[in-house]
Amino acid sequence: MSLSDRITQAWYQGHPLLLLLRPLEWLYRAVVRRKRARFVAGQWPIYRAPVPVIMVGNITVGGTGKTPLILWLIEHCRGQGLRVGVVSRGYGAQPPSLPWRVTPEQSAAEAGDEPLLIVQRSGVPLMIDPDRARAVAALLAAEPLDLILSDDGLQHYRLARDLELVLIDAARGLGNRRCLPAGPLREPLERLQSVDALLYNGAPSDPLDGFAFSLEPRALINLQSGAEQPLHYFPAGQAVHAVAGIGNPQRFFTTLERLHWQPIAHAFADHAPYSPELLQFSPALPVLMTEKDAVKCRSFAAADWWYLAVDAQPSAAFVSWFDQQLLRLMPRA
Repeated sequence: MSLSDRITQAWYQGHPLLLLLRPLEWLYRAVVRRKRARFVAGQWPIYRAPVPVIMVGNITVGGTGKTPLILWLIEHCRGQGLRVGVVSRGYGAQPPSLPWRVTPEQSAAEAGDEPLLIVQRSGVPLMIDPDRARAVAALLAAEPLDLILSDDGLQHYRLARDLELVLIDAARGLGNRRCLPAGPLREPLERLQSVDALLYNGAPSDPLDGFAFSLEPRALINLQSGAEQPLHYFPAGQAVHAVAGIGNPQRFFTTLERLHWQPIAHAFADHAPYSPELLQFSPALPVLMTEKDAVKCRSFAAADWWYLAVDAQPSAAFVSWFDQQLLRLMPRA
């Protein structure tokens, strides 16, 4: 187990040595609060786009299902007749320049794995730049759009937002509810009181303080050929090498178990780079990975490598609430 895995485990399961990090946590909290206060007070400049901006983020380190929800939001807003664009930091991307327009034929190394996945799946106009405000301005200069979705960026206060959606892993929750480095929180817990909606990934029903959404497996996609197969293509009891380089790999492995397969788990760091040598496993079995991992492996995939396509399914209450927000933000939508 790597050091980062041990720290994450301590955040969610507890460890007495975390007490030693409390002074650093207090310093972190003070810096974060001061930064936000200066933006709120108007002491630091904020860019406000001429179209509504919806922030989809999280308060914890690690994955919470943002990318599938972004994809759902894209299609839902398009269904309302809206022209949608997306901006993203592009974590790990190394584009020739910034801001950078992501297109489907680019590599994950150039565009970032999550932005590339979003563009390949939806064809949405997408710009990456750690400066989200600059990304929005560049995207609007290139495309006539009605609405911008920001993939992450909850803590990027230089970009004004009209709606904040915060995702929480229902299984892991908020851990020990402490800020970095003593806990998984990027901001103090009271920050959640100012957001517009909390969405709990994997909650069985809408909690009192938010909405539930789930990630539903849809199909098996072959990395080499692009062929799509139904879930029953793998029979019950099928053993597979399961590859997950996401914020919470166990969620992927649990999903495969619920589909009655037998995953041999291979967990990697979030946004991990891959090579053919790294994914040579024994015994010889099909390799099954997340879609986020697949965008980095297509160029060297073997014939029996697959990814599990999943779709976000928010609760009916969230859909109704979100449609009301669209009417508020865009009365003619």
